[in-house]
Amino acid sequence: MNFNLRPKRRPVPMIPIVSLIDIMVILLIFFIATTTFRENKTRMQIALPESKTMGATSASTETRVTLALTKDQKIFLDGQPATLETLAEDLKKFIAVQPGAKLELEADTNTALGVLVQVWDALKAAGIPITDVPARIQRKE
Repeated sequence: MNFNLRPKRRPVPMIPIVSLIDIMVILLIFFIATTTFRENKTRMQIALPESKTMGATSASTETRVTLALTKDQKIFLDGQPATLETLAEDLKKFIAVQPGAKLELEADTNTALGVLVQVWDALKAAGIPITDVPARIQRKE
Protein backbone atom coordinates (compact mmCIF):
# COMPACT_ATOMS: atom_id res chain seq x y z
CA MET A 1 0.00 0.00 0.00
CA ASN A 2 1.17 3.31 -0.93
CA PHE A 3 0.10 6.06 1.36
CA ASN A 4 0.91 9.43 0.03
CA LEU A 5 0.44 11.90 2.82
CA ARG A 6 1.46 14.88 0.78
CA PRO A 7 -1.39 16.59 -0.97
CA LYS A 8 -1.16 16.75 -4.72
CA ARG A 9 0.06 20.05 -6.04
CA ARG A 10 -2.32 21.75 -8.32
CA PRO A 11 -0.79 23.49 -11.29
CA VAL A 12 -0.82 27.29 -10.93
CA PRO A 13 -2.52 28.94 -13.91
CA MET A 14 -0.09 31.11 -15.88
CA ILE A 15 -1.13 34.54 -17.15
CA PRO A 16 0.90 35.61 -20.17
CA ILE A 17 2.23 38.95 -18.97
CA VAL A 18 4.40 39.60 -22.03
CA SER A 19 1.39 40.21 -24.27
CA LEU A 20 -0.17 42.50 -21.61
CA ILE A 21 2.98 44.60 -21.54
CA ASP A 22 2.83 44.99 -25.32
CA ILE A 23 -0.77 46.16 -25.11
CA MET A 24 0.09 48.65 -22.33
CA VAL A 25 2.96 50.11 -24.40
CA ILE A 26 0.68 50.54 -27.41
CA LEU A 27 -1.95 52.28 -25.25
CA LEU A 28 0.71 54.55 -23.73
CA ILE A 29 1.96 55.57 -27.19
CA PHE A 30 -1.62 56.20 -28.33
CA PHE A 31 -2.41 58.46 -25.34
CA ILE A 32 0.84 60.40 -25.69
CA ALA A 33 0.28 60.92 -29.42
CA THR A 34 -3.33 62.07 -29.08
CA THR A 35 -3.00 64.27 -26.01
CA THR A 36 -2.93 68.02 -26.52
CA PHE A 37 -1.05 69.98 -23.95
CA ARG A 38 -2.51 73.37 -23.12
CA GLU A 39 -0.88 76.13 -21.22
CA ASN A 40 -2.86 77.69 -18.46
CA LYS A 41 -3.31 81.27 -19.53
CA THR A 42 -3.76 83.77 -16.80
CA ARG A 43 -6.45 86.32 -17.46
CA MET A 44 -6.33 89.58 -15.63
CA GLN A 45 -7.81 93.02 -15.88
CA ILE A 46 -5.21 95.49 -17.14
CA ALA A 47 -5.55 99.24 -16.93
CA LEU A 48 -3.66 100.62 -19.91
CA PRO A 49 -1.78 103.87 -19.50
CA GLU A 50 -3.19 106.98 -21.10
CA SER A 51 -1.31 109.84 -22.66
CA LYS A 52 -2.44 113.43 -22.43
CA THR A 53 -0.62 114.51 -25.57
CA MET A 54 -0.64 111.48 -27.90
CA GLY A 55 -4.39 110.97 -28.09
CA ALA A 56 -5.24 114.64 -28.06
CA THR A 57 -6.57 116.23 -31.20
CA SER A 58 -4.23 118.71 -32.72
CA ALA A 59 -5.40 121.84 -34.42
CA SER A 60 -5.05 120.88 -38.06
CA THR A 61 -6.43 122.64 -41.06
CA GLU A 62 -7.32 119.48 -42.94
CA THR A 63 -10.71 117.95 -42.52
CA ARG A 64 -11.21 114.26 -42.90
CA VAL A 65 -14.24 112.53 -44.35
CA THR A 66 -15.55 109.70 -42.21
CA LEU A 67 -15.80 106.13 -43.44
CA ALA A 68 -17.89 104.61 -40.63
CA LEU A 69 -18.42 100.94 -39.78
CA THR A 70 -21.14 99.96 -37.35
CA LYS A 71 -21.34 96.76 -35.35
CA ASP A 72 -24.30 95.78 -37.57
CA GLN A 73 -21.86 95.67 -40.55
CA LYS A 74 -23.32 98.82 -42.07
CA ILE A 75 -20.96 101.17 -43.89
CA PHE A 76 -21.36 104.91 -44.25
CA LEU A 77 -19.14 107.03 -46.51
CA ASP A 78 -19.50 110.69 -45.52
CA GLY A 79 -22.89 109.93 -43.99
CA GLN A 80 -24.19 108.12 -47.08
CA PRO A 81 -24.87 104.36 -46.80
CA ALA A 82 -22.66 102.04 -48.84
CA THR A 83 -22.30 98.29 -49.26
CA LEU A 84 -19.18 96.14 -49.22
CA GLU A 85 -19.75 95.10 -52.83
CA THR A 86 -19.85 98.66 -54.18
CA LEU A 87 -17.53 100.34 -51.68
CA ALA A 88 -14.50 100.39 -54.01
CA GLU A 89 -16.55 102.03 -56.76
CA ASP A 90 -18.09 104.50 -54.29
CA LEU A 91 -14.62 105.42 -53.04
CA LYS A 92 -13.36 105.99 -56.60
CA LYS A 93 -16.35 108.25 -57.35
CA PHE A 94 -15.84 110.10 -54.06
CA ILE A 95 -12.14 110.72 -54.80
CA ALA A 96 -13.04 111.88 -58.33
CA VAL A 97 -15.51 114.42 -56.93
CA GLN A 98 -13.29 115.54 -54.04
CA PRO A 99 -9.67 114.82 -55.02
CA GLY A 100 -8.11 116.53 -52.01
CA ALA A 101 -10.33 114.86 -49.41
CA LYS A 102 -8.73 112.63 -46.80
CA LEU A 103 -10.54 109.69 -45.25
CA GLU A 104 -10.76 108.59 -41.65
CA LEU A 105 -11.94 105.10 -40.72
CA GLU A 106 -14.26 105.12 -37.72
CA ALA A 107 -15.33 101.69 -36.48
CA ASP A 108 -17.22 100.27 -33.53
CA THR A 109 -15.29 97.95 -31.19
CA ASN A 110 -17.78 95.18 -31.99
CA THR A 111 -17.23 95.43 -35.75
CA ALA A 112 -16.27 92.07 -37.23
CA LEU A 113 -12.65 91.76 -38.31
CA GLY A 114 -13.69 90.26 -41.65
CA VAL A 115 -15.67 93.40 -42.50
CA LEU A 116 -12.67 95.57 -41.61
CA VAL A 117 -10.43 93.52 -43.90
CA GLN A 118 -12.96 93.82 -46.74
CA VAL A 119 -13.01 97.61 -46.25
CA TRP A 120 -9.20 97.68 -46.44
CA ASP A 121 -9.40 95.66 -49.66
CA ALA A 122 -11.88 98.18 -51.08
CA LEU A 123 -9.54 101.03 -50.12
CA LYS A 124 -6.68 99.31 -51.97
CA ALA A 125 -8.91 98.66 -54.98
CA ALA A 126 -9.83 102.34 -55.06
CA GLY A 127 -6.14 103.28 -55.06
CA ILE A 128 -6.11 104.72 -51.53
CA PRO A 129 -3.16 103.61 -49.36
CA ILE A 130 -4.34 102.15 -46.06
CA THR A 131 -1.62 104.05 -44.22
CA ASP A 132 -3.26 107.32 -45.32
CA VAL A 133 -6.54 106.36 -43.61
CA PRO A 134 -6.20 106.59 -39.84
CA ALA A 135 -8.48 104.30 -37.87
CA ARG A 136 -10.42 105.31 -34.82
CA ILE A 137 -12.01 102.36 -33.01
CA GLN A 138 -14.51 103.25 -30.32
CA ARG A 139 -17.58 101.91 -28.65
CA LYS A 140 -20.74 103.53 -29.90
CA GLU A 141 -23.48 103.75 -27.30
